[in-house]
Amino acid sequence: MIEAYYKRKGIRLYLDDALNVLDRIPDESVDMIFADPPYNLSNDGFTCHAGKRVSVNKGEWDRSKGFEKDFNFHYQWIEKCKRILKPNGTIWISGTYHSIYLCGFSLQKQGWHIINEICWYKPNASPNLSCRMFTASHETLLWAKKKKEAKHTFNYDLAKNGSWEEDLLKKPNKQMRSVWAIPTPKNWEKRYGKHPTQKPELLLKRIILLTTKPGDIVLDPFCGSGTTGVVAIRYGRRFVGIDFNEDYLKDLAIPRIEDELKAKQINCERFLKEEKEIEYETNNYFEEVFT
Repeated sequence: MIEAYYKRKGIRLYLDDALNVLDRIPDESVDMIFADPPYNLSNDGFTCHAGKRVSVNKGEWDRSKGFEKDFNFHYQWIEKCKRILKPNGTIWISGTYHSIYLCGFSLQKQGWHIINEICWYKPNASPNLSCRMFTASHETLLWAKKKKEAKHTFNYDLAKNGSWEEDLLKKPNKQMRSVWAIPTPKNWEKRYGKHPTQKPELLLKRIILLTTKPGDIVLDPFCGSGTTGVVAIRYGRRFVGIDFNEDYLKDLAIPRIEDELKAKQINCERFLKEEKEIEYETNNYFEEVFT
């Protein structure tokens, strides 16, 4: 049995290696997975942040262990995600060229159907210090489902006609394209401290609103500072987060989630209104079945 490190109704955070926790999650039980795995780009190089030269190193967890070991890691966690995803569920994977091709190849080798490749363009990306190459200003997102014939969720009308003013490329009342202009996280999103690979809430807002339904279970196997959970809670989804770093959960993710609950003046009861959700809670879905 794995005991949740943090527990509220409709919310679970687990302090453990993602591979261990994923093994204990029931088959076909999750509606959507957003994964921001290690990019393996910590190579002792330098980048620019706030006008200063800083190391690109994120931590030992982000250091490449060589092609074969890196690929095997990505293949394993993606394979485990496929087992726990519902038949009509989807997975999102973010990355740069350091990791995204390994993830994409893993998806193809395992028989997933890739729905879209999204280019997340960062209008405020850091400049390149070497002046010997183009400035890196985007990340790639892969959106996939288990089988081509699966009936995945896509809220088309909201994508086309919704309010997305923060995106300078999105034209009002026009189809949303596969290049998204979304700035990096705002300062207030880092009020409890900085996570080296933190994603902006605006990015997760788009993904969660457009590819899930209220009450869905959203899982993040590398949840870090908890952005996926914060946005899931904000828009009425349930959340399961996993991270092996206690400092990230204790100092960043949990305070942010608690702030979100207070701001909404809720106690997570809203996530358990449906009959099947109540049944999950009654059966200790997030405890006893994760063994």
